[in-house]
Amino acid sequence: MLAQEGLKQIGSVAKQSGLPIKTIRYYDELGLLKTFGRTEGNYRLFNSDVFVRLRFIKRAQSLGLSLLEIKEFLEVHDRGDLPCDRIKVKLEDKLEEIEQQIQQLQILKQELKGLLSGWKTIPEHPEETICPIIEQVPSYSVSGTLTQSIPFFSTNDA
Repeated sequence: MLAQEGLKQIGSVAKQSGLPIKTIRYYDELGLLKTFGRTEGNYRLFNSDVFVRLRFIKRAQSLGLSLLEIKEFLEVHDRGDLPCDRIKVKLEDKLEEIEQQIQQLQILKQELKGLLSGWKTIPEHPEETICPIIEQVPSYSVSGTLTQSIPFFSTNDA
């Protein structure tokens, strides 16, 4: 029987939350969860609020927040404050990162389209190359659009 009523062993928390015991242990070791002691068999004991914390952790992760960032937010919460302002700043930063990634992906997309549009199945000198399309370095205009592919290096430079 549990030392205190209302406390749940890690196995029960895992079963109810759908998370592996190993994940719950890891979160506990990082300080994301609060344990309320251990059983005589050395199993971790958690209060029922562990489910609120686990839902928060998983949702924050799904929004791109790191466990370190999540820990900071939970520490603010544990001091009795709402971490919403800090979370808002982090999410705005994440949004900016995503915008930059989208721009980089658009450039990559244009490069791939350019490479594929000039695809040759048989190179002129197959012994000198692995794949001439991949070995070309793209050339970009000031606006960032692909203008042409130029050779990475010339074999005639010797």
